[in-house]
Amino acid sequence: MAAAMVPSEWITNWEKSGKNEFLKLCRVLSENKGHENMTFRDIQQAFYELSCHVVQGNLKHDQAANVLSDIIEFRDDVPSILADVFCILDIETGCLEEKGKRDHFIQLVLACLYFVSETTLKERLEPETLESLGLIKQSQQFIQKSVKIKTKLFYKQQKFNLLREENEGYAKLIAELGQDLSGHITSDLILENIKSLIGCFNLDPNRVLDIILEVYECRPEYDEFFVSLIQSYMYLCEPETLCHILGFRFKFYQDPNGETPSSLYRVAAVLLQHNLTDLEDLYVHPHDNQKLGLLEALLKIGDWQHAENIMDQMPLFYATTQKAIAFALCQLIHVTIEPIYRRLGIPLAAKKKSIVFFENKRAPKQVENFEDLREQVFSMLSHLGPNLSHDAILFAKVVRLGKAFMKEFQSDGSNEEDKEKMEILFSCLLSITDQVLLPSLTLMDCNACMSEELWGMFKTFPYQYRYRLYGQWKNETYNSHPHLIKAKAQTIDRAKYIMKRLTKENVKPSGRQIGKLSHSNPTILFDYILSQVQKYDNLITPVVDALKYLTSLNYDVLAYCIIEALANPEKERMKHNDTNISSWLQSLACFCGAVFRKYPIELAGLLQYVANQLKAGKSFDLLILKEVVQKMAGIEITEEITVEQLEAMTGGEQLKAEGGYFGQIRNTKKSSQRLKDALLDHDLALPLCLLMAQQRNGVIFQEGGEKHLKLVGKLYDQCHDTLVQFGRFLASNLSTEDYIKRVPSIDVLCNEYHTPHDAAFFLSRPMYAHHISSKYDELKKAEKGNKQQHKVHKYIASCELVMAPVHEAVISLHVSKVWDDISPQFYATFWSLTMYDLAVPHNSYEREVHKLKVQMKAIDDNQEMPLNKKKKEKERCTALQDKLLEEEKKQMEHVQRVLQRLKLEKDNWLLAKSTKNETITKFLQLCIFPRCIFSAIDAVYCSRFVELVHQQKTPNFSTLLCYDRVFSDIIYTVASCTENEASRYGRFLCYMLETVTKWHSDRTIYEKECGNYPGFLTILRATGFDGGNKADQLDYENFRHVVHKWHYKLTKASVHCLETGEYTHIRNILIVLTKLLPWYPKVLNLGQALERRVHKICQEEKDKRPDLYALAMGYSGQLKNKKLFMVPENEFHHKDPPSRNVVAAPIQNGAGSVGLSSLSITAAKMEERSTVDTEKLKEKFQGSLKVFSKTASKMTFNSSKIIKENEKEKTGKEKKEKIPSTFAEAKLLGKDSKEKPKDDRTNKDEKTRETKEKIPRSDKEKVKKEEKAFKDEKCKMGGVNIDTKLTVEKEREPSRERDIPKENKGKESIKGEKIAVIGFLKSPGLRLETSESEKEQKRRKLDAHLSQLHFSTVKDNLCEIKESSAKHCINYTTPTLPKSKEKEMDKKDLDKSRERSREREKKDGKDRKERKRDHSNNERDFPQDSTKRRKEENGTTTSSKHCRSESPSDSPHSNEKEKEKNKSKSSGKEKGDSVKTEKIEKSSSSGKKESRHDKEKTEKKEKRETTGGKEEKKHHKSSDKHR
Repeated sequence: MAAAMVPSEWITNWEKSGKNEFLKLCRVLSENKGHENMTFRDIQQAFYELSCHVVQGNLKHDQAANVLSDIIEFRDDVPSILADVFCILDIETGCLEEKGKRDHFIQLVLACLYFVSETTLKERLEPETLESLGLIKQSQQFIQKSVKIKTKLFYKQQKFNLLREENEGYAKLIAELGQDLSGHITSDLILENIKSLIGCFNLDPNRVLDIILEVYECRPEYDEFFVSLIQSYMYLCEPETLCHILGFRFKFYQDPNGETPSSLYRVAAVLLQHNLTDLEDLYVHPHDNQKLGLLEALLKIGDWQHAENIMDQMPLFYATTQKAIAFALCQLIHVTIEPIYRRLGIPLAAKKKSIVFFENKRAPKQVENFEDLREQVFSMLSHLGPNLSHDAILFAKVVRLGKAFMKEFQSDGSNEEDKEKMEILFSCLLSITDQVLLPSLTLMDCNACMSEELWGMFKTFPYQYRYRLYGQWKNETYNSHPHLIKAKAQTIDRAKYIMKRLTKENVKPSGRQIGKLSHSNPTILFDYILSQVQKYDNLITPVVDALKYLTSLNYDVLAYCIIEALANPEKERMKHNDTNISSWLQSLACFCGAVFRKYPIELAGLLQYVANQLKAGKSFDLLILKEVVQKMAGIEITEEITVEQLEAMTGGEQLKAEGGYFGQIRNTKKSSQRLKDALLDHDLALPLCLLMAQQRNGVIFQEGGEKHLKLVGKLYDQCHDTLVQFGRFLASNLSTEDYIKRVPSIDVLCNEYHTPHDAAFFLSRPMYAHHISSKYDELKKAEKGNKQQHKVHKYIASCELVMAPVHEAVISLHVSKVWDDISPQFYATFWSLTMYDLAVPHNSYEREVHKLKVQMKAIDDNQEMPLNKKKKEKERCTALQDKLLEEEKKQMEHVQRVLQRLKLEKDNWLLAKSTKNETITKFLQLCIFPRCIFSAIDAVYCSRFVELVHQQKTPNFSTLLCYDRVFSDIIYTVASCTENEASRYGRFLCYMLETVTKWHSDRTIYEKECGNYPGFLTILRATGFDGGNKADQLDYENFRHVVHKWHYKLTKASVHCLETGEYTHIRNILIVLTKLLPWYPKVLNLGQALERRVHKICQEEKDKRPDLYALAMGYSGQLKNKKLFMVPENEFHHKDPPSRNVVAAPIQNGAGSVGLSSLSITAAKMEERSTVDTEKLKEKFQGSLKVFSKTASKMTFNSSKIIKENEKEKTGKEKKEKIPSTFAEAKLLGKDSKEKPKDDRTNKDEKTRETKEKIPRSDKEKVKKEEKAFKDEKCKMGGVNIDTKLTVEKEREPSRERDIPKENKGKESIKGEKIAVIGFLKSPGLRLETSESEKEQKRRKLDAHLSQLHFSTVKDNLCEIKESSAKHCINYTTPTLPKSKEKEMDKKDLDKSRERSREREKKDGKDRKERKRDHSNNERDFPQDSTKRRKEENGTTTSSKHCRSESPSDSPHSNEKEKEKNKSKSSGKEKGDSVKTEKIEKSSSSGKKESRHDKEKTEKKEKRETTGGKEEKKHHKSSDKHR
């Protein structure tokens, strides 16, 4: 402290600056008159520090005396202050042992004697010090004298304090105070009389004051008089006297049986209010209960300041727990808020009740605005706390003022300063709500009106604030007060009582009890109810029905409690086996959907919670959103949808609502509107969609983690299904403006928001439809015209306006190479259309209209129904029927417009700049496969879109190739699907099979829908071709072979998946097969193979995986029911197909580029022999495939070169006319129908089957051993080309055979302009082959292997031929054939083939030299044996009746072992096949020269259509002419 007032530097430099600084300090302190007490203490401190420096010897006593004398000029009381300092120093120095400091002190006092009087020092200093100073002679005498004076003053009685001692005087005093005071008598007059009485009768002044207080108690109406009197009288007494007298009076009533009069409390309160006594002095006297009485009195007279002080010294809410105090405080608040409440809070129609105001002026000021309300009233309410429940009227007033404040707070008219004040007020209002209003509601006795009143204010709060208040109320408030703890326990007990007795039968009375209990304690009640619902899902329905008696506030609290229960971190969202979502979450989700639909509960908080969970990468709670949308909007998502429901889903909104869902959820208009408003008001529509779309991948890569694959699949399906459901809701409920305003363009969705393409188009699709519809309406209004043609033109114009930006936007979604084959217009068209645009579900409309008619008839027949209700129901049915018919008509017109638009667009859809195969690949990869598994309706759409593209005769679209790629190998797709995706994929395959089966079932239908369509072309030319030539189309019987091949492929893939043992493979294929049951299997032997494998699954999975067992058993039962409708293979298709037509290979497109793809069709005999008994032998003979594939490819390659050379010569003569390279000509020729009788083949097949069936199991092992030995022998004979072996087949027609190489060489000159597709149509099967460059082959094979979604035809055909060749080579390899004979036959074949090859080389040497350059390019890709390659190119063909090549791409992979094996297998049938080969090659040669002789070609084709066998002869003659 010394350093603070008088620093040591001042003392050190006293003469220079210290003295001046000290004087300056004293002057400043003296001038500060605002705070007199503080100034007095500071000067005392300064004098004390200065004197201490003198005592310590740091400063001379005369220097200090001089400066102190100077300070007297500043203050008059300096001597008195200095005397006080000397008194303190006297005591301090008297205790010290150091005599020097005591001497310094004496010298300082002596130096100051000239301005500090001796009298003052005698009062303050000790007698010993006075003696040292010389002020007194002897200290002992001085002490004795002072004692005598004090005894005389204090112990000698001079006045009377008892009434009996001076009864006259006190009687006169009482009379004076008790007289009538209403006249002109004043307190000053009475005071003068009292003074006279005291002086006259020697009355004790303290006793007089006590009598004055007692009279005041008896006359409380004269507050002003007595207060003034006491205030004047106190100048005659000590200040503490009044406090002591009051204390004695309180003590008098502290007897346990005594009761303190209220008058005493009131007098004390008034005296405190007028500051006649200090609360700190008085507070120690009353007892605890007396303190509460004093507090009540203070509140009643409006002394809030002292009352608050007393309440602060008590525990929280302790004082207001007393009803009297609570009522007193409530009355004080009533009075204080009356002006502002009259102005802002009273409802217009309410009657105004007068309020008694305080008469004294010291009461709190009444508030006129919200700022005053915060400063004065909020503190009163805070101390009142939950005890506001004692005054419901005041509760309502405070709530109404809060409502009025929120109305002003939400207005935008205030400036920045006012806004800041309003923010503070809003914060205070929230605190009052948390600490006072909600706890008070808890203690109220089920007052529903107060709950609704409170909701009037609460609904103006954002839901975040409301939920925070509910959380505080539920989790913290109940622990803050004993009464609240008791109320919580009582609520829980009552809730248990009600819930134990709640059933469907007593919903109404139980609901009333729940409602009554919820008015006061909703959080506790709902917490218990939700815990019961999570445990017992059968309580959901009765609980939801019982909640109809709640208030609006209670519904809002229920929403919060649901969210809190969902977010409970202590509960696991998965069951213990980690493969299923917990039952509590499912029950809560179901309850959530039901309660939000039935009651007007705000949804914003729940939707935001789901969005926050998605942001955090958690998708479990999407189950909540799914249930809410399903219940509130009536949009149901399920994979078990029936065919009728699926058909109804392709119609309008009314048809969807009536026939598209399992549960006829009616009256969803209001609930749908509430859900839409919640989404739009809080901008959650698009964020939820984007989050769900992104979370699909998040489920796998982020959320999946260590979770079981089954659970990951379920979460993925749940996320996807909710996205589809939510998107449908937005599409059907949002207006055009809302949708367009919120959904960004497709490129922004995909590139900026990283939304998957399928989801992005799903969200954008309704926007396109809305936009086109609005544009169309604008154009119709602008130009009025009723003609249908004009309407179509306007519709197409509106489509172009809307979709043109979309066509530009989609280009950025994929690499530029994609748009070489499919146009952006086609891509956008595919993704923007729906089933609503393609077809009208007439049957579904008729079905629903019929239901309504039946319903109307039932209403008429119902005699018990009242007439009013009958009329109302019939009107409803009639209106619904009219809506459906109008909707059907509208959709019909719309579909017609869309089909006209597609008809105009189709020519620009498929560009096919690379290859036909690439076009189909990209179409499947980017369009069909992503969308067919998106939803069930999209699966139908994809199948119908493929059919539509076919029906529109779209250029460059091969229907056959598309279907073949879909059916050929489904293993990869099935294995990568989730459970629901597998269901959709199965539905897609089912509808694709439906179309195929329709064509397969009737020749007339096939000819009508496929006969003249380019999708079934077998020859495509560079010029425009309309598909009108029958010779270029796949005929009906060959198509039936193709369908059988597809059925076989599906069987093979299904068996493979079932045999893997993988859970996903087995589950998915069973789901797919169940969906395919209407159309597959149709063939008996394929159905039996499936049935055996499924039966095996049932046995294996019975105790391991129950869900797979259930699926398998279900499918097995349905399959057995379908067995009656299966047909034998010979009824499904003719095993020996016609000789003429084969299936077209994919056509390669693009200038200078060569593509390869082959459409392989496995014949009936191969598939028929595919039995379980021979499956083990297949593997040993699959090598033969590659040999035949190789030779066939070379034959085709030679044909191609001959065609190329002839084409070059032709173009040179015709002035090098440029032929468009979009299409390359391809022609396929059949075999000679007379070559082999059908009966012979059938007999051989039957014999072969019998031979296979007769082989016992014991002999199978022998067969294996012999085959192994046979393989080893063939290995030793390696190095010889298979082509040389098979030349023996050509011996019957040597002249024709010699011509074949020439033709082939001529065809080789054509590079990329035309391709000869040579098809082999024989009893085992049907093959399509096309040639291409070796480099292109490698590239195509690599692409096929890399793409999972790309169903590689080359790969499929390779597997197919391996199986077929293995099967039939098995049939002709008998275990009894001696090895020596086989060797001899092989040697003979080798010798003969070599001789014939040498002769051909001599004759054709010149031709080879001319085309050496062409050969050298091809020989680079075949470096193993160039000599053998040239021999093969000379026309040697391999054609075995039972083993044939499939694709040139397989030939480079054949090895020498396989060549040797195939030698022996094919040698027995060479002669019969050689004739066929020559005819085929001649036909190929003549077909390529028909470009110069169009007339001859047309005649030949016409004759070929009418005459079967003659056609081949004409082809041979024409080829001779050309040569």
